[in-house]
Amino acid sequence: MKLHAIRESFLVKNRSLVAGIVVAIGACGGAIASPVPTTLQDFFLPGTQPETLNHPISDGNNCAACHSEPAHDFDPYEGWVGSMMGQAARDPIFYACLDIANQDVAFAGDLCLRCHTPGGWLGGRSTPTDGSALEGIDFQGVTCNFCHRMVDPVYKPGVSPIVDLEVFDGVEGINDGIDETTPNPHTAAFVVDFFDRRRGPFDLGEEFFYHSWELSPYHQDSAMCATCHDVSNPAFSKQPDGTYALNALDTPHETFDKYDMFPVERTYSEWAQSDFALGPIDMTGRFGGDNPMVSTCQDCHMPDRNANACRIDPTPRPDMPEHAFNGGNNWVLKAVRSLYPDGETGLNDEIVNNSIARAESMLENASDLEVSDDGSNMTVRVINQTGHKLPTGYPEGRRMWVNVKFLDDSDTLIAERGAYDEVTAVLTTGDTKVYEAKLGVDAAVSALTGIPEGEGFHFAANNVWIQDNRIPPRGFTNAGFESVQAQPVGYTYMDGQYWDDTEYAIPAGATKAEVRVYFQLVSKEYIEFLRDENDQTGVDPLNPSTGEIAYEQWVLHGKSPIVEMDFMEYEFTGGCEADFNMDGEVDFFDISAFLTAFGMSDPSADFTNDAQWDFFDISAFLSLYAAGCP
Repeated sequence: MKLHAIRESFLVKNRSLVAGIVVAIGACGGAIASPVPTTLQDFFLPGTQPETLNHPISDGNNCAACHSEPAHDFDPYEGWVGSMMGQAARDPIFYACLDIANQDVAFAGDLCLRCHTPGGWLGGRSTPTDGSALEGIDFQGVTCNFCHRMVDPVYKPGVSPIVDLEVFDGVEGINDGIDETTPNPHTAAFVVDFFDRRRGPFDLGEEFFYHSWELSPYHQDSAMCATCHDVSNPAFSKQPDGTYALNALDTPHETFDKYDMFPVERTYSEWAQSDFALGPIDMTGRFGGDNPMVSTCQDCHMPDRNANACRIDPTPRPDMPEHAFNGGNNWVLKAVRSLYPDGETGLNDEIVNNSIARAESMLENASDLEVSDDGSNMTVRVINQTGHKLPTGYPEGRRMWVNVKFLDDSDTLIAERGAYDEVTAVLTTGDTKVYEAKLGVDAAVSALTGIPEGEGFHFAANNVWIQDNRIPPRGFTNAGFESVQAQPVGYTYMDGQYWDDTEYAIPAGATKAEVRVYFQLVSKEYIEFLRDENDQTGVDPLNPSTGEIAYEQWVLHGKSPIVEMDFMEYEFTGGCEADFNMDGEVDFFDISAFLTAFGMSDPSADFTNDAQWDFFDISAFLSLYAAGCP
């Protein structure tokens, strides 16, 4: 097939990089030691291949000439520069993880680089897979030109640009075409136009001549985001019993289907199994922008504004999307500024501070908090208001937890649950709920690699999900999430449940509580792993390892400062559930508050705790209301 021929040609050019690994396989007679002697073939995925573009991915700074106007509140270029998309190939946490991935599983870094620097990967500079061959604009990460040259891997007649047929079928003397794509987009198995024809969702008109353009509905489709926000490890295949085993070495995956591979991230699939994927939901402006109706990934992470897209045409569009791409990263941009000059990154104080403020705002809006008590125990309910798990994304080191401080009438602290020490960065986990995912290796991979069996942060070698209690989105079903390898692990959620309850015994003397939900991007345990497991740690004090560099930046910038997502000060009521609005009285206003919550299918109105809002909930509430409060 043409695609395999292209990839093989690329491999031949880099054969010296894999020859030693292939020899090692033969020398050990099939026995495998750490690192696993995989090759680039083990991480091969369909789509556009390295060194096949007629026009290389261009410098993102070129876009600033027309798409940046700092005097305006809205600036697409500035938003991109201040995003982790624009700094994806300068992220020190990424490089620390990349080195250990290559240590554990040879050439696994190819899997990482194709997402973090697609221009460098397409240019053939992802080998060696430690990123040492990257140059110049490769460090701009996921650039404007790359995204706006992406092609829908499923050609849709009458919808997709007609020129996409050239990309797939090829035109003799122009390009070789693409003859194979992944069944489900994932892991940066992208299709990119061979020519610099820039795609977007707006019709620029026949007289537009500044650059080649194509109208592309794909750029408003969540499926585009799946390209990098569903991540699988193609070196492992799903077995009939549901486990994951290493494939035959130096061999591409048999199906290229992400659901046949080991799941690393499933953010897009989580969304696809949520109510948001079925159609817009009115989120009342929770996630910014001018459109309260939320459905796609873009609706939340690229919210619409009434603004112009280009300084050449000052006419505002009512649905011009922001290009800030904010998620939950609240400090790594500061580390990037510490390691690279502003003249190279395009960052400054204002851009970084604005980006961090947007990220923290998104985290604050991602959840809601409800608290109740029965006189002896207090129940804390965390409600997921996002379209995916909370938290989601890269699972290693990322966590959210409930913090409770029990106080007496004089505000003296009686007890604390989920305490976090900002000096030591130690979280007390045994007395509260921590929402996180934990991965690891099974006995078979442990025997192959020497990595201890069980939980760990060995990203490229992991083949087991040990725990996943992250809160699912509205519309969650166990069957649906299991079908996309995103089911809860070691924890239980009912179908329809998009919240979670944690019960705390109320200590003697406590009359109130301060309840908070916190998020942290990089835990102490993870950053110390990145520092200590790097095989160059401590080798040369003048040339610290990537793990040491990442650790130093983590310390320098507040040890991954925690973000307060929710806060409530709660006075114990003695357990009167009929006091629905918690004002200390049972009256008509409680009925009104209940019916309002019931009409919105709010979890607080689910009095029977069966994830259904029906007559039985009304009956249960009215019975309590009739009984009154003691």
